[in-house]
Amino acid sequence: MKKQKPDWLRIRLSDANQLAETQRMLRGLSLNTVCEAAACPNIAECFGRKTATFMILGAVCTRNCTFCNIAGGTPEPVDPDEPARVARAAGQLGLKHVVVTSVTRDDLSDGGAAHFAEAIGRLETTGAAVEVLIPDFRGERSSLARVVQAGPRVINHNMETVSRLYPAVRPMASYERSLDLIAALKTMNETIYAKSGIMLGLGETTKEVIHTLGDLRTAGCELLTIGQYLAPSDTHHPVAKYIEPAVFDELRETALAMGFIHVAAGPLVRSSYRADAFGLIQPSPFSSRSP
Repeated sequence: MKKQKPDWLRIRLSDANQLAETQRMLRGLSLNTVCEAAACPNIAECFGRKTATFMILGAVCTRNCTFCNIAGGTPEPVDPDEPARVARAAGQLGLKHVVVTSVTRDDLSDGGAAHFAEAIGRLETTGAAVEVLIPDFRGERSSLARVVQAGPRVINHNMETVSRLYPAVRPMASYERSLDLIAALKTMNETIYAKSGIMLGLGETTKEVIHTLGDLRTAGCELLTIGQYLAPSDTHHPVAKYIEPAVFDELRETALAMGFIHVAAGPLVRSSYRADAFGLIQPSPFSSRSP
């Protein structure tokens, strides 16, 4: 039997007119957002605030994660004009903090790293701080280095879940490979903030979550998001449990005690939700890779 969503997962509606205006602008520039593709529960609020997480490299992913609503299959060729349109949209929205993510493109030799770098460069001309949410690039250090060298303010790579659940939730990914990516980016440039996120309610235990947080801190992760997993459909990985808000509060305090600089934790928190609230104006002064 399908679980009934609790009251704390009810979403407040935002200004419908502002939402429609943002959608029209994005359609006019032929841009994708992860907000729409991943069926984010905060889309009305974020679009109403004229914020969005741009999704580059098309709308079709080469992987088959069971939690994700983004379509899988054979992607279209890379659109070379897409980075310029992202920068134009960021300028029209007047964004001060821009988040750019992508589908995973295992079909590309560099995993799309050069496209990320181009988008970062274009966005820098708008004066906005740039945060990128990147795939694992199949562990290729040269691809990660291309993104790091472009100089975004934040590089995010989500762990998504605990190690035990990777075969069921992220069958084409690797827990260790994702941790190694975070550690590598801090080695390449200590001034870039390292960020990651996990979902709760997939069947993990509290002990496993805390272990994952410890692994992230040891790798050098500084910023963290923790949210509730919500199954996009009945064919996706089922929700094992709806986690009470108090548990998120407790995990936030635990993570801060481990040495994370900033932790956003709550049932409706997503990896890019109110990313500008981190208030990251200067490059990261933190260089330690230990908790």
